Amino acid sequence: MKRMGIGLQMYTLRNETAEDFEGTLRKVAAMGYEGVEFAGYGDIPAERMRELLDELGLKAIGSHIGLHLLENNLEDEIAYLKTIGAKYAICPWLPVEARDTESWRKHLVSFEQFGKRFREEGITFAYHNHDFEFEVEIDGKIVFDALYERISPEYLQVEMDIGWVQYSGIDPVAYVKKYAGRLPLLHLKDFRGGEKGQQIDTVELGNGDLPLSPIIEAASEASVEWLIVEQDVCANPPIESVATSMEWMKANYLNKFE
Repeated sequence: MKRMGIGLQMYTLRNETAEDFEGTLRKVAAMGYEGVEFAGYGDIPAERMRELLDELGLKAIGSHIGLHLLENNLEDEIAYLKTIGAKYAICPWLPVEARDTESWRKHLVSFEQFGKRFREEGITFAYHNHDFEFEVEIDGKIVFDALYERISPEYLQVEMDIGWVQYSGIDPVAYVKKYAGRLPLLHLKDFRGGEKGQQIDTVELGNGDLPLSPIIEAASEASVEWLIVEQDVCANPPIESVATSMEWMKANYLNKFE
């Protein structure tokens, strides 16, 4: 198995970073996470963020950048990413009013434009899914697949959220394999209970229903670069939840490389 990096999507610790961003990053590094994916920077200047990451030995994987920022603040976003040495820019979410078929046709055009601009600066643009990308079709294709069929890989890569893939009724291992070579980032999370349209619980890795070990094996074979831990909602204190997930990764993944 190829060794992939282990990162954390900082959205999981959004409440903690709102109170103490730098202190929270220190705790994340101490747990053994190797990289972080941002979802906002807590008003920390890019130069200071770069210094902090260097001090802690954390890699800046990339950042989730909302559609409104991609549309209205693209150059500033590029400048920040370049300063902290991040390789990826990811659109993480679309508002409800921007998810119908006609809106998606427009996104196909704008995403390609974003991807071209990021590529000019040495940054890779990617899209992060939830479940709604599997509920709308464009010309007979579900949106998730249409995105990657119509936009060149040089302008759009996949950040697959494996929890939402399974929740949508799709075999997560098969979907990882389907996008091999175009899937540098995999959001690793665990869900417990709930069929499509029902209540689900997001839980620490190993406490849910996803076949995590086969998913990780498939990710390695698919040339995934980063396994990124994310827990949308935590029943336990979030800082404890991400520590628990990291301990699962040490016991079930990192131990294979010792």
